[in-house]
Amino acid sequence: MSTESHPAGERIAKVIARSGRASRREAEALIAAGRVAVNGKVIERAALNVGPKDRITVDGTPLSAPEPARLWLYHKPTGLVTTTRDEQGRATIYDALPPEMPRVMSVGRLDLNSEGLLLLTNDGALKRQLELPSTGWLRKYRVRVNGRPDDARLAPLRQGIEIEGEKFQPMSVTLDRQQGANAWLTIGLREGKNREIRRAMEAVGLTVNRLIRVSYGPFQLGQLKPGQVEEVRRRVLRDQLGLNDAQPDEVEKPAGKKPAVKSGAKPAAKPGAKPRSISRPARTPRSDPGFAAGFTPKPRGRSAKGGTGAKPAGPGKAGPSPAQGKPRGPRPKR
Repeated sequence: MSTESHPAGERIAKVIARSGRASRREAEALIAAGRVAVNGKVIERAALNVGPKDRITVDGTPLSAPEPARLWLYHKPTGLVTTTRDEQGRATIYDALPPEMPRVMSVGRLDLNSEGLLLLTNDGALKRQLELPSTGWLRKYRVRVNGRPDDARLAPLRQGIEIEGEKFQPMSVTLDRQQGANAWLTIGLREGKNREIRRAMEAVGLTVNRLIRVSYGPFQLGQLKPGQVEEVRRRVLRDQLGLNDAQPDEVEKPAGKKPAVKSGAKPAAKPGAKPRSISRPARTPRSDPGFAAGFTPKPRGRSAKGGTGAKPAGPGKAGPSPAQGKPRGPRPKR
């Protein structure tokens, strides 16, 4: 239970987060409230390492085994807050998620009136990894502002702006088009401060009236409709995040193992083996343009004219065709 007995263990808050019971911050609050016990003893501090043999309970319930880390793409609509509970009684994203979804946590947040891509995960450690500024993933937004911005007005945003003593990192800002009294911008940033884009636009005299997040690092909003959820494939997680725990249905097949043959199916022929029979080519379908143009396929077989192509019944019953030449005589006796 202690750091002395498990020097290579993990912080207990991290272990609780990995189980999906709570986020890391929520786990620390549970510990401070005396709701977490290790090996039957209530703990009072989160600065504790635990190992795989330690028995952890939360409110008397044993902690579930860690589940494989999973990630979902969610198109958050406007009018929902990104929190588990809202003090003002407003609807949350968790009220709108499909009922079959497991317990998930949001990676970062989107404001009440913001929409677009929101990442969801069941793993507290993965959530923390994706939120760290050191990850440095670019987040892109489509932003509609009221006004007529030009390069001179947008220059402070590209250079980095300071608002009420808080410094904002430089943003990539592109003017896409002017549409009447509004303009559409594409904005990219690598940090996620509270209401960062709205505050930065207000500082240069522009008002945001629509904000859509279209990407978060390598993950794209794509064609997801508002309210839709799509899980990221395990292979993508391994490639992008370095996760190495594969789901059972995506386990790599060992090299050299023969594929299973379905019941009643014929096994595939070995490479280089001669086929047992050769099937004739399929006949031209009636819908082929050649039939409409009066084209008649050439009859198969040895007969050159109008026959069915059948082999003659025996010698003497039909004359040889020109292509066959003269009939052979009887062989001389030896």
